Order: sequence, then C-alpha cells, then structure tokens
Amino acid sequence: MPVYQYRAKNRLGEEITGTYESADKADVVYMLRGKDYYPVLIKEFKKKPGSFSLKSFFNRITYKDLAVFCRQFSTVVNAGVPILASLDILRKQTENARLRETLNTLFEEVQKGKNLSLVMGMYKGIFPELLVNMVETGEISGTLDRVMDRMATHYEKEYKINQKVKNALVYPSLIAVVATLVVIFLVAVVLPTFASMFEQMGAVLPLSTRVLMRVSYFIRDGWLILLMGLVGALLGIRAYSNTEGGREIFDGLRLRMPIIGNVNRKVATARFARTLGALMSSGISLLQGIEVTKKVVGNAVVLKGLAEVEDDIKRGKGLAEPLKKIEAFPPMLTHMAKIGEDTGTLDYILEKTADFYDEEVESAVTRMTTLLEPAIIVVMAVVVAFIVISIVIPMFDMMTRINF
Repeated sequence: MPVYQYRAKNRLGEEITGTYESADKADVVYMLRGKDYYPVLIKEFKKKPGSFSLKSFFNRITYKDLAVFCRQFSTVVNAGVPILASLDILRKQTENARLRETLNTLFEEVQKGKNLSLVMGMYKGIFPELLVNMVETGEISGTLDRVMDRMATHYEKEYKINQKVKNALVYPSLIAVVATLVVIFLVAVVLPTFASMFEQMGAVLPLSTRVLMRVSYFIRDGWLILLMGLVGALLGIRAYSNTEGGREIFDGLRLRMPIIGNVNRKVATARFARTLGALMSSGISLLQGIEVTKKVVGNAVVLKGLAEVEDDIKRGKGLAEPLKKIEAFPPMLTHMAKIGEDTGTLDYILEKTADFYDEEVESAVTRMTTLLEPAIIVVMAVVVAFIVISIVIPMFDMMTRINF
C-alpha cells in the first residue's frame, strides 16, 4: 500500500505535516477532514530503490505468523463473533509488531464499511494473494471460518516444510564453514612458516607446494582485494538473480542440483497441489486457481510451466495432460490429477497428493542430510590432505639431504 506525505492546516492556521498509509489520496483527505484539518498538499512518498528498513527486516511476517492469525480468526468467527469484533480481539493479542500494526489498520478500514478481503489486498507485502482470494471467497459464500481454518492448516504445513529444509541445512553448512576457515588458516598462516624454512634450507619444492605457496601469498597480501571481489561477486549474483532471466536460471539450477534438487522438486509439487486443492475446495474455478497458484509456487521455472498450463486450460484442455510439460513435477501428480478429473474430485485428490509429497519431503530431507554431511567431510578431508602432503614432501626431501 502506498504511503502519502501530507501538509495541512488546523483551525488556528497552524501547519501540520506527516505521512499516512492508504490506498489512495481520497482516503488521506477523508482522514484529514475527520480531524478538522484543511489539506494543503498530498503526494505519494516513494522510497529510494534498494532502501532498507530494519523495522521490516526484524518484523517479517512468517508462515507461522500467518498460520496463527488464520487459526485464531477461524476460532473467533466460528464462535459467532462478528468480523469487526474479531479483528479488534486479534489486534490486541498479536505478538508480531508489524502484523499488529497492519491489523490496527484493517480494523479501522473495516470499521468504515470496507470488505476485509479488499483491505487485505492493499497489503500484498503482508498477506499473500492466496489468502486474500480465499478470504474473498469466504466472505461471498459465508464460510469465512472454514476458509480461515483451511488456510491455517495450509500455512502450518508450509512452515513445517520450510523449517525442515532449513534445519537440515544448518549442520552441513556449519561443517562447511568451519572446514573452510581451517583450510584458510592452514594456507594463510601455517604454510608461510614452512615456506620460509624451505627457502632457507634450499629444499626442492614440488608443483603442489609451489601452487599452494602462491595461493598463500595472495591470501596473505591481497586479502582485502579478495574480500572485495567476493562481496562484489555475491552482490552481482544477487542482483542478477532478481532479474527475470537470472531468476529462471537459478531456479532451474535449484531443481537440477544433485541431492538438493530432489527436495526442491518435491517441495514445489507439494506446494502446487496443496494450494490448488485448497482453492478449488473453496469454490474457486480451476482457471482462477491456476492464476493464483502461479504466484505462490516460489520457482520461476515452474511458474513459466504453469503459464503454459493456464493457456492450455483456456483452450479447453483439462489439467492432467498439460501438467506433463512441467518436468519438475513427477508423473504421479499427472496421474492423480487425471483420476481427480475423471471422478470429479480434483480438489480432494490434489490435497491428498499434497499430503503424500509432504511426507516425501521429510524423507528426502533426511536422505539429503545423510548424504551431504559425509560428502562435505570427504571433500574437506581431501583438501586438507593435499595441503598436508604438499608440506610433508619438501620436509622429507630436506631430511634426505641432511642424512646424506
């Protein structure tokens, strides 16, 4: 939602300035006149590109926050409490500061007579489009409590999957970082000590030792250039990954990577099936469901494939056949979608398929952890062994000369 800067005057002619987050200028005028202020200037406040907000960083809205919000909302509405009173209750007990501020605004806007889904749609950075569409469906059909309960389950599963993947990568990442620091210490600190001794003794240095010494001197003398180059490369990769072409390339790599790619494919499959199943079970058409699902799959390659699926559906084709074009999805998803279409239970079949792949993700994450840890250890052991051998060979040469 845009933020507007305003300048106004009160009854005494004193100038009042400030900012106000609203859908349009008309709301800002309405707010100012409600306070007996006379608007002088209202303009949209635009943040500079790349601007960073510590407040938004430390108060990010996670799937866990959304799950708790949806579950509490469902419980309160199901108890017969009106939507406005429900928002009043939730805004007073929400722990996340950013979400609490947003709920305060939701309460004020709904109090003015606006629909909940309309106001939530103004906060795309807070509420996902999937949730907004589901809330709108619940408002129209009068099943908001059931819709929010379904969304709570959806975001609980999303949170669970994300946490499993993150937790599985913590230990291997820690091992890799520690091992890398050990290697840098050996090359930058230990090796130069032996190198000076080798030069004084006139030892014949093998190629591996000479290469390591070059690397050692570069790290020791040019560490600042190396650090700046590394930071620049990371920033460049990040900037390129935010472009459409870069996002597609990196997302494609995530799906094809050994070990990790299998997990990413299963996560994408579970997310697609769960999202589309939840949408269709709430009365949303297949075409509308695909349109919303495209924006929550979280992978540019799958997104591109779903755009083609959407085009095929518009031409009158079903879901199962077009899904075969998306290589990231396993054949089982296509077969299950075909069964769902033939039996008229596509929403139910998709939700059951999502449950199956949720379990598959857990198994895949366990296998990934089991394979990654020894793989990292073996790679680092080979590197350390290479360094040690490069130091030991000249020492044997020196000892041989001394003995003779």
